[in-house]
Amino acid sequence: MTSLVVDASVAVKWCLPVIQEQLVPQAVSLLENFRRGSIRFLVPDLFWTELANALWKAVQRSRLSLRNAEFAFSRVQELDLPTIPSAPLLLDALRLATNHDRTVYDSVYVVLAVHAGAELVTADERLANALAAYLPVKWLGAI
Repeated sequence: MTSLVVDASVAVKWCLPVIQEQLVPQAVSLLENFRRGSIRFLVPDLFWTELANALWKAVQRSRLSLRNAEFAFSRVQELDLPTIPSAPLLLDALRLATNHDRTVYDSVYVVLAVHAGAELVTADERLANALAAYLPVKWLGAI
């Protein structure tokens, strides 16, 4: 079974109104494959904080009500995604971030993918463009 690390930018596509988001069909397709058991997702514990923050931002910008944000977050929690602690990944993430001029936040996902022998799928096109030639990073729009 294929394992994929998904970052919060992908999960946000599952949560926000379709009209306001690009790449929703690709994100939903990944989610459907996960639900069918044809792929496995992994996330670092940082994923949950980033997802909650993205939903908070959507509420602040009146893109989503608090009630809908809470519901969406709960639905993602119900997926019971295997969640890996970030602390053991941080030293490698710091090195990767420094070497590739990326944030440590993004680098945690990349390092998890490397350690798990998986690929990171992200909706962050700049991140994918910066690292895809060197590391297992794929842009959601290329799926």
